[in-house]
Amino acid sequence: MRLLLLLLMALLAVVRAQQDYCFGKDTERLQTRQFSSKTAYQIVKGTNMDKQYQVPGCEPKKMWIYHRHGTRLPKTKFIKEASRLEELRDLIVKNYRVLHTKPDTNALCPADLIAIQMWKWNTSITVDKDEHLTSQGYEDMRGTAKLYQHYFPTVLPNRYNDSYYLFRHTDTQRTTESFKGFAEGLFGGSNVATAADIPEKDLLLRPYDYCPFYKTKNYKGAGSEHKIYRTSAIWNQTMEDIARRLGFRVLAEDDIKLMYDMCRYEQAWQVDRTSVWCGAFLPEHVTVLEYADELKYYYGSGYGFDENRRFNCRAVQDLLSRLSSPVSPHVVAYFGHSTGLQTLLVALGINEDKAKLRADNFNANRRWKTSLLGPFAANFVAVKYSCPAQLEKEKVVFFLNQNAVELDWCNVGLCNWSDVLQKYKTISEANCDEYYCLTGGAASHASMLAAAFLAAIVYLIH
Repeated sequence: MRLLLLLLMALLAVVRAQQDYCFGKDTERLQTRQFSSKTAYQIVKGTNMDKQYQVPGCEPKKMWIYHRHGTRLPKTKFIKEASRLEELRDLIVKNYRVLHTKPDTNALCPADLIAIQMWKWNTSITVDKDEHLTSQGYEDMRGTAKLYQHYFPTVLPNRYNDSYYLFRHTDTQRTTESFKGFAEGLFGGSNVATAADIPEKDLLLRPYDYCPFYKTKNYKGAGSEHKIYRTSAIWNQTMEDIARRLGFRVLAEDDIKLMYDMCRYEQAWQVDRTSVWCGAFLPEHVTVLEYADELKYYYGSGYGFDENRRFNCRAVQDLLSRLSSPVSPHVVAYFGHSTGLQTLLVALGINEDKAKLRADNFNANRRWKTSLLGPFAANFVAVKYSCPAQLEKEKVVFFLNQNAVELDWCNVGLCNWSDVLQKYKTISEANCDEYYCLTGGAASHASMLAAAFLAAIVYLIH
């Protein structure tokens, strides 16, 4: 009888182990599409361009591109803290093998535990390489150039001409190398093309760096939706569940974030392999973690603050003027950052939700989803068409990460150019020196401070 009971317990243990989620054996890994701004481009890029790029009776003539840099290495802070992951690795293995604090449900499967046990930090990643473009990031850029050239060979010829093409990037290693990767994809060599000079004050590609309001707005501090969400019941429960899954009674949020970031980085660095640290999280954990980032970006550079609509005034004006002009350059390509891309989408009114995102109104079907809008190597491409036989002789299709953007005032992604000019008339006619920041937030904020200061002086005088 005792032997039978032991066999039954062993059988139940095997069944339970088989029911535990196993990242290493998951062939779909849908949660890797939910890594916010650290999502790999290859995982979320569009697959329907075959059906979207051809416009009957029209010929593509011009192209305007805003490209986020490809996959990069972490920032200095993360690199300095990475050794902590090896400590966590050993503690997790000890929890399971020595302390026997493995949970009864939602435990690590044996394959994921072994993978974590075998993991080592790549010591070649040093602080002097912080935020540098990775080899995968370079390939991301080379690949997008080749893809768009495949669909638009007449607009993107494989011979470089400095009057036909205009390239420009920000003053960082990752955007410089991203430009080179893109150029190699088009022309077969990274040193064939040249980029325009970078101005000392780059108001076109980094306008947010020069706006006081952008730097002072509260999008992730105390009282922000991001912070409120991170004190919510679902957040606290998720932190407890992750700790329990790894055999801990309590685990610091900083440690959980470190593991999560390593999971996201490694998955983006090598898209054809899996990061062992992704096994630390159940798919539902990732959904909760993603929304925290979502709220940060939504208020940081999305629709959370109305002022965010104004930051990319110059980029929108550049798009409209370049595509309206009949002369060269025929292709304009800019290489920037996630904030620049997101504020451009906001300025154009793309993927705006009817209700603002908040800590208490999670919506899995929201339109603003950073993982899909702004992954590594995200790109916004406007293709201008000439349609001589049609009533509207000029049209445009906006592509975002190889998907045609559907706007409610366009026809399944195809927009009349006259409608585009009318839709963005306010921005096109604005004085961006005043519009992008001064009248949009910083000036009004400064005026309020000045008024308060004067009122204080008057009060003291009286």
